[in-house]
Formats: sequence, structure tokens, C-alpha cells
Amino acid sequence: MNATDFARLGDELYAALRAGTVLAPLTDREPGITIDDAYHISLRFLERRIADGEKVIGKKIGVTSKPVQDMLGVHQPDFGFLTDRMHYPNGAAITVAGNLIAPRAEAEIAFRLKADLVGPNITEADVLAATECIMPCFEIVDSRIRDWKIRIQDTVADNASCGVFVLGDAERDPHDFDLPALHVRVFKNGQPLSEGRGAAVQGNPLTAVAWLANTLGRYDIPFKAGDIILSGSVVPLEPVKAGDVMRCVVEGFGEASCSFV
Repeated sequence: MNATDFARLGDELYAALRAGTVLAPLTDREPGITIDDAYHISLRFLERRIADGEKVIGKKIGVTSKPVQDMLGVHQPDFGFLTDRMHYPNGAAITVAGNLIAPRAEAEIAFRLKADLVGPNITEADVLAATECIMPCFEIVDSRIRDWKIRIQDTVADNASCGVFVLGDAERDPHDFDLPALHVRVFKNGQPLSEGRGAAVQGNPLTAVAWLANTLGRYDIPFKAGDIILSGSVVPLEPVKAGDVMRCVVEGFGEASCSFV
């Protein structure tokens, strides 16, 4: 693929985002597409969003846990960017119509950095030292690809299938917790839905964040002080619609919640 292809497909994804419509899988239309091609398409997609006034405030890693990989049929992590328009406060009511296409909620541990991290060769210890705080989080993933028929190239091109995200109010020092042992319980409409531990994310959320720093480092994209980093879901994705209420509780830590209207 070439720069013209990257621009064409990135523009299609941007138009789908703004119109709330879907596209046929890119991997069906462009059988030779590589992950590197997909990343350059995602940069064009992001470029269009920035030109429309959005500001990058962080990065995300997705498809990190086996339950999510099995659900989507994608068996390696993806990565994308977070913008200010994607961020909702804890307890927010998120409008579905005209805003999201096929949303699914996932509970995560989010990181806020206090120092830059520039891959390659970033370690878990480097991530821990650079982290200001960790927070409970809901990421609401969404796909501009019809019926979630994605392969890894589709989701990378589509900004890692990211929709919006909600950060809990608790901001904790990661040194105070055994991150792989963090126990997360998820409730939907007041009823227990699922649970998982931090170890579901590549064995340790720090490992996932280090992987993302090193992966983006190959494209000369740094983590910056102040960035929010979403480390990946510890539970299976849950489809949501207007009327649903989601809540996640991280034992001994805090919680995050949101509703859909």
C-alpha cells in the first residue's frame, strides 16, 4: 500500500466515525494489508480528527487478555490514540444514538504518567517509575467495521476500535498495589456480570504498558508526561445499549461507572 491508499482508507474511517456508519472489513478489500499499513491508516484517521479540533491526551492498548482475544478472534494486542472528546467523567451518561455504533464495555486499569517514556527498551520498572497514578476505568470500544468482523489490521487501522472512555475518581499510587492481583468485579444494571484480575492483561498491566511504549517507539511516537494510558480489559467485552448502567469495582482501590442513554 502507498500514501494514497493510507489517506483514502483513513478518510473513509473518519467519515464513518462522524456519520455513525460502518465499512466493510479492510482486510477483505485489501488482502495484502499489513499491520504497518494499518498503523499508517490510523495516523491519517487521527490527523483528520485533530484537524477537526480534537487533542490527543493518551494512548490505549487493546485485545490483551485471552477472553477478549477469543471473543474477537484477534490474537495479538492492538493500539491506538485517545483524544479529549473521547473522555467522559465518572458516572457520565453517554449518548448512544449518533455517537456510538456497536458499543461494548470493558473494565480496565488506566495509568496517568508523570514522565515521558520513549521506546524501545522500556521495562515494567520504567513504567512504574514514570506513573503518577492508576485509576479504574471503563473503555467503551466501538467498531467502524461492519458487525465487528475484524482482524488485527482492521482494528489497528480503526484506532484500536476505540469509542470513548470513563475514568474513575480514585487516583492511586501503583507502588501501593500488586497490580497482577487487583480484583475487578463488573456489574450491569445492578447485577454481577463478570470478574477478573490484573494478571489477565499480559500477566501484568505494567507489561502491557511497556509493550505499548516499545511498539509505538518503533514509529517514533513517545508516551508524554500527562498521558493517560489504557492497559487493556481484564474481563470479556459486554455489549451495551441505551438504558444500560455499567459499574466496575476494583477491590481495595475504587470504582468507575457510566450509563447509556
